[in-house]
Formats: sequence, C-alpha cells, structure tokens
Amino acid sequence: MARYGTLGDYRFSDTQEAATDIRGAKLYGLKDEKLGEIDDVIFDEATGAITYLVVDTGGWLSSKKFIVPPEEVRPSLQHENDFLVDLTKQQIETFPAYDGAALTSEEKWADYEGRYRSKWVERPVMHREATDRNITPTTKQQVDAGSGTLSAADDDTATDITALHTEGSMNVDPSGPSMRFTTFEDTLKQRREDVLQSSIENAKRASGETLSERERLGRRKAS
Repeated sequence: MARYGTLGDYRFSDTQEAATDIRGAKLYGLKDEKLGEIDDVIFDEATGAITYLVVDTGGWLSSKKFIVPPEEVRPSLQHENDFLVDLTKQQIETFPAYDGAALTSEEKWADYEGRYRSKWVERPVMHREATDRNITPTTKQQVDAGSGTLSAADDDTATDITALHTEGSMNVDPSGPSMRFTTFEDTLKQRREDVLQSSIENAKRASGETLSERERLGRRKAS
C-alpha cells in the first residue's frame, strides 16, 4: 500500500521553484463561491505524485480543512493563478472531517479515504459511480461557475458571459490542471527526497520537545 506525506512547513529554496508553489492559491466553487485557500498537498512518498489538495476554509467549515482530488480541480478563468472545483459549501459539509493524523496509519487513512470517496458517488456531487470521470456539467452550471454561454434554448434570454481572463490569455486548459500545477508537481517529484528528510527532522524535533517537556514535568513532581 502506498504511503502518503504532506509538505507541511517545507519551503522551496530556489526562487523559480518557489514561484510554482500552489499553496496560498484560492479555491472557488460553483457560482464563484470562495471555498478557501490551498494550504498543503498530500503526495505519494514513492513517486511525489499529488493525490489530494488540502484546503483551509478559514473557519466556515467546522473541521476547518477539507481535501479535494487534483483531477477535480481546474484553473479559474475569473481569478488568475487560482482554481475552481464543481462543489458548493453544502456538498463539502457532507464529507467526513479531514484529519491529517490519519496519514500516519495506512489502516486509518484507507478507512478515511474510503468514506471520503463514497461521497463522490452520492448526490448532489456530480460523479459517475465506478469511474473517475465527472458528469459533464450543463451549460447553465458552466455559466453559474463563471464561464460559458446560456443560449435561448437554455433560457428565455440569451446571455453571454465574458470571463475576466480568456483561455488564450491565461494559456491554460480549463478542463484540467494548469501549467502552474503541473510544474509544481514536477518540482515536488524532483525535491521529494528533500521534503521527506525535512519531515523526518521535524518529527525528531517534535519528539525531542515532547521528551524535554516530560523530563521537566518529572523533575517538577520529584521536587
């Protein structure tokens, strides 16, 4: 079974590599609803491939954070360098609460991921059961998300929607991850060993601090 890790507080030292970091980018939902900011990524420790984006909601969600598969995310045509997912806050609230500590146990993570993935085949999330493909959104759903044209056949009045940034001006494919995301993932793959080493060192420091605290408490009780 694959083991997963997170970037945590790791920062890329190279300026060009740091510029590709998607952490801090905003994530928007349907009807241009801001869902939060990308706070971290979960990646396969063996390959460096990103399996989930961790989104910090800023407090509107009780568990504070939620995850979303990168294949469900695409560039926002209205907000440069930010991303879009076909979800609402109400749908996200149905996900099981994200607990990063579950990543330390393959069994716990498998259980969480199973419960999480099951929500993608239940209404109202638009996803075909037993596949990795989303149901193609209707024209109106595309308009509500901030792009597309609502024709007279879809409504009584034809409405043209002009995005703040066109596909050509942003040089992105709106049906999949942006060049920035791809470049960031490539950087993570190249720096995977550094990231893992940083995680090990952070864990050691945390253990050392815990031990020191225990020693202080022990001495206090002895006196």
